Amino acid sequence: MVVLVILMLVVTVLAVAVVGVVAVPAHRRGRDLLTAKGEGVARAARRRAGALGRTRARTH
Repeated sequence: MVVLVILMLVVTVLAVAVVGVVAVPAHRRGRDLLTAKGEGVARAARRRAGALGRTRARTH
């Protein structure tokens, strides 16, 4: 079980490294990271998360 957790952490670190190598330089050059559809999905997710946060704040 411990080996599985360690392997999952290694895979996560590798994924973050790949994103860092690919996305960060592209972002610095001014390229869009997401397509227009991806931007819309991200915007909608942010709105839903904000609404959820406001709703939870009122109930607690």
